[in-house]
Amino acid sequence: MNKNDLLKHIAQTAYNVGFGAKKNFATYDIVAKMPGLISFTSLAFGVYALVFEALNVKFFSATFIILGVVGMFITFYDSKKDEYAKIGVQLTKLFNALKILYGQVKAEQGALDMYVAELQRIEMDYNNISMHHQIMFSNWYAHYKFFWEHQIDWIDEQLSFKFFNDKVPLSLWFTILIIILGSFFLVPDFITFICSAPKS
Repeated sequence: MNKNDLLKHIAQTAYNVGFGAKKNFATYDIVAKMPGLISFTSLAFGVYALVFEALNVKFFSATFIILGVVGMFITFYDSKKDEYAKIGVQLTKLFNALKILYGQVKAEQGALDMYVAELQRIEMDYNNISMHHQIMFSNWYAHYKFFWEHQIDWIDEQLSFKFFNDKVPLSLWFTILIIILGSFFLVPDFITFICSAPKS
């Protein structure tokens, strides 16, 4: 393995490890914060519904029932949330070790065998501690955490991330497209429904 190939391999591994860390932190954040946010939003909306009659309609009631079910689903992960945080920390340490390794290989002018061995050790540790079962939407949140909050210029140097292909998940683009297309059909009816609610 030549130096350029090794640098690219380190960057690819760092992407997997770093994204894995962010995905664990994303799952932890969703599990820790979302039930409280849902409860607060439901309570606040319930108070406003007492004041504004237009809010006291079946559509909003059904929406908050669904949010309640989502909150119950999230609590299934509650018993493991600390484990997600712990593994996120461990993966971040591996990510930082890969960053150091990348710098060492970049400066090296001689043999690369010991760096290859170190990379293989880090990859083995990554495979041993990874948690593959993550909560829904953690992938979207992890994209934000990895690409927009994390310093990854050294990885981008090798992998050349693209905005549309890499930095925003394909499933999010598809969801946005469905929402835009659906809004053309639903928004006029929704506005009519809201405007007519006080009269009933």
